[in-house]
Amino acid sequence: MGNKRFLSKIFMAIVLSGILIAAGCSTSNSESGAGGETADGKIPVDIFQFKVEFKDQFEEIISLYEEENPDVQMSVQTVGGGNDYAASLKSQMASGKEPVIFNIGGPTEVEEYREYLTDLSDTEAASTALEGTLNGIEEDGKVWGLPFAQEGYGLIYNKEVFEKAGINAEELTTFAALEEALETIDSQKEELGLEAAFALPAKELWVMGNHLANNYIAPEFDTDIMTAYEAETIDFEYGDQMQKMLDLQNEYSVQPVLSLDYSQQVEQLFSLGKVAMIQQGNWVYPTIEQMDAEFAENNVGMIPMPFEGELSDHLPVGVPQYWVVNKNASEEQQQAAKDFLDWMYTSDAGKDFVLNEFKFVPAYDGYDSDKIADPLSKIVYDYSSDAKTIGWTFMSTPVGWNEDVLASNFQRYLSGDMEWQEVLDDAKEQWEKSRQ
Repeated sequence: MGNKRFLSKIFMAIVLSGILIAAGCSTSNSESGAGGETADGKIPVDIFQFKVEFKDQFEEIISLYEEENPDVQMSVQTVGGGNDYAASLKSQMASGKEPVIFNIGGPTEVEEYREYLTDLSDTEAASTALEGTLNGIEEDGKVWGLPFAQEGYGLIYNKEVFEKAGINAEELTTFAALEEALETIDSQKEELGLEAAFALPAKELWVMGNHLANNYIAPEFDTDIMTAYEAETIDFEYGDQMQKMLDLQNEYSVQPVLSLDYSQQVEQLFSLGKVAMIQQGNWVYPTIEQMDAEFAENNVGMIPMPFEGELSDHLPVGVPQYWVVNKNASEEQQQAAKDFLDWMYTSDAGKDFVLNEFKFVPAYDGYDSDKIADPLSKIVYDYSSDAKTIGWTFMSTPVGWNEDVLASNFQRYLSGDMEWQEVLDDAKEQWEKSRQ
């Protein structure tokens, strides 16, 4: 899933002092980072990763791998949700305890972390990566990262609520149709047992600045990551549509949106049937399933956000993050890291975890698509198979621009402190400054 970048003032102060707060735990008590060695002679492989949705499952697969490979001692720290992975990773690197394996996004972060990156082109996983999944991470035959998975996002809805309200989700292809549906649900919310039709977690910069915005920015760059990466400016050709999407979500959302976060949106509101629709991706399925397995299996669907143009029936699909290996680690650690990543994505046991425990949409050959575990991932796979996708250009915008500039301006707009044109003008100016 994209990067989650909310920092409290307290957390920022701690990060800046060089002390890491991790929203996760270690599966092993290794004190060694890159280049270290455990007391009993095992090869330490410390992992620093952002994906909170599969933290528990990831720790399980690490335990399984250690059982099969007793010469390796692995540990994992998961930083995400309400914490800022990007800032935490920088702090970790500065602390002298560099992880052996960590996560980066597309070409922008390749440039930022180039000095740490090991060429992974000799891995089996790299050779089986699906076409397009290495875009922005491969240069001159060198592969700097291995894709997590494919992910897609849009408007996730409660099928039962829609049926009771007499709404056909497949017909919500225009802003007018979506607004009419939200009005209908809002007018019946008491009978439907809802707090509101929608839940917009405007406290989370990544939801608005990365995902919502991308649906209306990517078409300007032909939905191509590298085109966006090389662009010196942005014109917001579809800025009016972006405003409509933000306004609709805000108007029909549980309030106040600026204090609503990801956990409240997914766990407390949607999974418990308190709202009919949220903007999220297939990565939320494990969380919904943990909250209510029957609801997850039978009542969860997803459709694209409205877009008026030739991409009206397209879903944003991309690689959320890449696994990279720290070249400052010892040769033994680098090889152990490669072996683990290969095993996770190419062995029978690893592939079973990827499909059934992580519930990923595979980014590699050799998987049985019929075994994709959940309905949201199947929807993403179908859009990808039909080539009806919008690229994730937010992976290649100027560093920090989507969240620190655009999404922060969205928050000011929602609070009434900024006009919409000011939002766009400032974001355009900051893009151009970053690209000079």
